Amino acid sequence: MEVEKESNEYFSSYEDLEVHRLMLEDEPRTLAYQNAILSNEAYFKDKVVMDVGCGTGILSIFCAQAGAKKVYAVEASDLANLAKEVVKENGFDEIIEVIHSRVEDVILPDNMKVDAIISEWMGFYLLHEGMLDSVIAARDKFLKDGGEMFPESATIYIAPCSIPSLYDKWDNLYGVSMSTFAKCLRQNKSNKPEILNVKPADLLGPQVALCWINLKENKMSDLDKYSIQHVVGARKSGFYQGLCVWFECKFPGQLNNGENGAVVLDTSPESPATHWKQTVIVLPHSYEVEEGDPIAFQLDMTRDAVNRRRYNLQVTILDPETVDHPLPCTCHMTRCILIKIFMEQQAEKELETHAKYEGNVIEDEDIDEV
Repeated sequence: MEVEKESNEYFSSYEDLEVHRLMLEDEPRTLAYQNAILSNEAYFKDKVVMDVGCGTGILSIFCAQAGAKKVYAVEASDLANLAKEVVKENGFDEIIEVIHSRVEDVILPDNMKVDAIISEWMGFYLLHEGMLDSVIAARDKFLKDGGEMFPESATIYIAPCSIPSLYDKWDNLYGVSMSTFAKCLRQNKSNKPEILNVKPADLLGPQVALCWINLKENKMSDLDKYSIQHVVGARKSGFYQGLCVWFECKFPGQLNNGENGAVVLDTSPESPATHWKQTVIVLPHSYEVEEGDPIAFQLDMTRDAVNRRRYNLQVTILDPETVDHPLPCTCHMTRCILIKIFMEQQAEKELETHAKYEGNVIEDEDIDEV
């Protein structure tokens, strides 16, 4: 009963028009979908498409503009009524059929299969309050063999970072030191991730992938837990205050000339800001690091046992002396420096050997005919 209540609250939250205004005005998000669809008409022209969680219906309309002969736009919330009006306003009510239902409960005429499934299912740090389970259920039930998923894959990335907004200004606020208040504020925020825009300059080290999700193959159970142990060398001196988490999604694509036309929606600090921003897991304490210092951590992302739309994030600060380092490692520990030098020397030898063989052309000797 509690699960059903949470599900109803989830769907009703998407009846808030302000939520959809934010998504529609998110240019990188909306343009990524528009480009992925309209630049790849071969995937849509005269095809049958399903839009899972269609919201206002804009993605369904993109599919119709690309030439889809039929689009099933599925929306569980009452926003489906608005989507019907938007579809009619754009003159696609003969092509787009808005279905007011959970996708798990949908039955298509003659149990037909679709050529492509499109959905904007991503939440904060990709999986929070996302609807990926529903998308996978739709894929297993409705997608033809060889059909396409838009997007087709997604990756979650992590990097250590500084969080100046939670530290710097509190040392002198209107001429008063509020560092005690700031400490309590950070302790409070360490129990819940922060959603904010992180500046590229505040990243202390290179990113590492927590996971890669294949929308065409992964099962729901594959999404239950992700975990990583990692060590990275600080690329500059600063204060290690949190872990920055973001994601990117890749769409299938091929341009008319046969070249790869894949569109990527990137929510990293280096990319234009989106409504997802970045997710920062705030550490309870600040750690001063010098350039090259090893930063070792473990991140566990585990689906909540009660609310499957949410995940519990747990960060563990590790001792860099006791965990395995990546090869090569960017930290300045002696063993990592030596391994890096050795690997570089081996690479140089391989290049030299390759160049030597490239320069020696072996000519076939004449063979006397018998």
